[in-house]
Amino acid sequence: MRRLFSFPNPVNDTSARLVAAGVMLQAVVLLILRSGWLLIPLTYGFAARVLTGPTLSPLGQLSTRVLTPLIRTEHRFLPGPPKRFAQAVGLVFAGGASAAWLGGIPVLAAVLIAMLTIAASLEAGRGICLGCKAFAVLMRRGIIPESVCEQCSNVTSRLIAASAEKSGSSMSTDLMSPI
Repeated sequence: MRRLFSFPNPVNDTSARLVAAGVMLQAVVLLILRSGWLLIPLTYGFAARVLTGPTLSPLGQLSTRVLTPLIRTEHRFLPGPPKRFAQAVGLVFAGGASAAWLGGIPVLAAVLIAMLTIAASLEAGRGICLGCKAFAVLMRRGIIPESVCEQCSNVTSRLIAASAEKSGSSMSTDLMSPI
């Protein structure tokens, strides 16, 4: 049961971006058709991904098991906690839109879904994860403890390692870490 309610760490960036593309597509269809029942699969998908990663998410399964293996590229892997946080932010927007729709405020629902569409578009198209950026700010301010994502808390060593990898250097990142 514990394994069911887990989130991958690290996360395949290709899969995350494919999920974002699927969310963007669902959100655009929802905005065009203005049909509240479409909020059900969108909201469920976010809830499933927050609780279980891709395990109980049809979009997560499609992305990780079918689409990602078809993409022949070197996949990047990113820390899981910021991506889970981003899914939780998406759940807040989708859940808020659902509540607004059910409460008879479809304009608010549309605004929330439009905002979700923008965020999903940035992640899918440019790899810019707004939820991850918010996670980083909350970590810097001490609201999210460093223990939640130790890999996130030491960004300097990751940047040095990435730079060394690009230049072909074999220097140890431990030696280059700030004191």
